[in-house]
Amino acid sequence: MNNNNSQHILIVDDEPLIRKSLNEILRLEGYKVSMAASGNEALEKIKQDTVNIVISDIKMQGIDGIELLKILKKENPKISVILITGHGNIENAVEAMKLGAFDYITKPLVDNEIKIIIQKIIEQRKLIEENISLKEELAEVKRNSYGNMIGGSSAMQKLYNMIEAIANTKATILITGESGTGKRLVAMAIHQNDKLRKNNRFVEISCGALPENLLESELFGHIKGAFTGAIKDRKGRFELADKGTMFLDEIDAFSPALQVKLLRVIQESEFENVGDTKTIKVDTRIITASNQDLEALIKADKFRKDLFYRLNVISINLPPLRERKEDIPALVNHFIQKYNQKNNTKVSEISKDLLDLFYGYNWPGNVRELENTIEHAVIISKSEKITRAHIPEYLYLRERKNNIDTPKSLKDIIAEPEKQIILTALNDSGWNKKRTALALGINRCTLYNKMKRYDIRPSIKNPA
Repeated sequence: MNNNNSQHILIVDDEPLIRKSLNEILRLEGYKVSMAASGNEALEKIKQDTVNIVISDIKMQGIDGIELLKILKKENPKISVILITGHGNIENAVEAMKLGAFDYITKPLVDNEIKIIIQKIIEQRKLIEENISLKEELAEVKRNSYGNMIGGSSAMQKLYNMIEAIANTKATILITGESGTGKRLVAMAIHQNDKLRKNNRFVEISCGALPENLLESELFGHIKGAFTGAIKDRKGRFELADKGTMFLDEIDAFSPALQVKLLRVIQESEFENVGDTKTIKVDTRIITASNQDLEALIKADKFRKDLFYRLNVISINLPPLRERKEDIPALVNHFIQKYNQKNNTKVSEISKDLLDLFYGYNWPGNVRELENTIEHAVIISKSEKITRAHIPEYLYLRERKNNIDTPKSLKDIIAEPEKQIILTALNDSGWNKKRTALALGINRCTLYNKMKRYDIRPSIKNPA
């Protein structure tokens, strides 16, 4: 029938009717089911047998659902916990999710909702097991690019591995990071690596670019006459993204009313067109992004806590460019080629002093700012080399102000020749760090530390 019989579910509730009802539903689905009438009884049963999932009421005498959750997260963190609550206690359930509950369900219980949540737990477990071996395989693999993303830094390696690990799941994903870090590229890479959805639509919308009434219509569609100007029926983006991926950028711009509608789409996979009562069902992978601190917005009552936890099933935080400056040469190379092709130019080199400026600059606009800078330089340059003369003036006006001459210490004096020796050895080996370390009689770890200390980086010349 299925593999459900490998899952042992423990139902914890002091109401016999609820225990028996859930027991019947889950046994029919093929699960192994046990029951407990209290938190204490549940803990005893867990000591006696392996339990995979606990479904517990929040309100119980003695050890209640919240306390049971805390104990399980401390002593049996592999057990997934689903909590049952009444509509008047949803705030408690949301707090429980913050403590580590997988999800919550409200009374009266809906059979399909319970089944869906349990299937999500099983899928997540399967994903974790599959990715243990994948992570081991990828640990030694270093990639300088992935999809349309460029960079070989450790931060980017972690990002590439994360995308491969989560692409084939149904989990909602929240991408955070400063403006210009590439949140859209990450969302596209997830879609393109999702075997079930990559051949269907990737639909995106910048939520902050539209007023609330237009955003609602764009997302959910409308029927003719729903509002002034609605001269015909129109499908919304969620409907267009059925069987595909929906990317909602600037999710922090959602009004409270739209947040409620989005929460329903995530929980129930359904909505109505604006002005209509007919319910539309969709199967859409939802990826959201924000450059704001959503938890701060929650404290300011501007963003729903329960929506945040639904969106934040998997979180990806993108590093700013200033924290991965070792990727600058590869990014510059990439953008030079891109804008050479676009403008029919033949730039092949960047001056060393300009590259040094790039390393010293903090890039508040991140990769997008670097790309705009290179595009400007490629267009302005009339030669094969771009220099400081070809970049916007503000970049070098903001250059670091620490170039004041100061007396050199003995450590600084000794450092100069050591730096040159390392540079010469690197150039002789074609920047092969293993061979360089061997030639210098030091280990690779020492070489990396000295390169970092002396700010030694490869120059960019003749991009392929």
